[in-house]
Amino acid sequence: MKFSIVKNYKIFFAITITFLIIGFGSMLMKGFNLGIDFTGGSIMDLSFDKPVQVAQVRDVLKNHDLGNSIIQLESNDSNAKEAQGVLIRTGVINDEKRRAVMDDLKGQLGNFAIQRVENVGATVGGELIQQAVLAIVLSWFLMIAYITLRFEFKFAIAAIIALIIDVSVTLSYFSLFQMEMDSSFVAALLTVVGYSINGTIVIFDRIRENLKIHRRSESLSQMIDNSIWQTMGRSIYTVGTSLFAVVSIFLFGGETIRNFSFAMLVGFSSGAYTSTFLAGPLWLFLRGKKAGQ
Repeated sequence: MKFSIVKNYKIFFAITITFLIIGFGSMLMKGFNLGIDFTGGSIMDLSFDKPVQVAQVRDVLKNHDLGNSIIQLESNDSNAKEAQGVLIRTGVINDEKRRAVMDDLKGQLGNFAIQRVENVGATVGGELIQQAVLAIVLSWFLMIAYITLRFEFKFAIAAIIALIIDVSVTLSYFSLFQMEMDSSFVAALLTVVGYSINGTIVIFDRIRENLKIHRRSESLSQMIDNSIWQTMGRSIYTVGTSLFAVVSIFLFGGETIRNFSFAMLVGFSSGAYTSTFLAGPLWLFLRGKKAGQ
């Protein structure tokens, strides 16, 4: 006999609520570690006498607690691993610290000419944050409309609740571990929304098909469990291949996109969890039924 997901919903709901309480508590108490895309920062455009690598520059910056800075090589070859021109964007630093960084760069990597040094404002800022939030909320409303037309309104509400949980879990992890949030985080969050709803729709589609041939001898809870298990193979293959790629990017993609890949890793994992263990029971309760009925 297969494990009943619906009958054990209390376990999954308790795990989810615990994570959300911890996450929201962290967001209220610790807030977020906003990157320079949100807060602004300083730019150093340098031209070295000899070609340097990104890793070499980052090693120097780490000595000044600036390891998360954005470092770009200025080269005509997009695949170049070293170049003389380097654009460094850090958080807001004062003139004294900037001089210390530049002296350290010169001492370890050789002489360079200063092309540009300036303080800049946030590239994302409040307006783009509002637009990102608006895009996510608008996508939820459009999904509600689409799922309502294709399935029913209760399916749509259950799917959106699962999506809200996925977004909240991703935000919670970044708050808990104080990982830097930059513009790529917004892209990762929107990708998580699309990925999560896809897994939920697959299960809901199977529930809808089984609902048409539902026997009276079979409870609605059993029908949901059967639907989830019938799609379990597909879910495992999809999640497995997706996570394999994301984990590879996280481990070997470099410092620059590590936070982006971590957001994808957390969001994809949460999406797989909510689609499999929460969406079905949520739909059942929205229909006014209890586990076993």
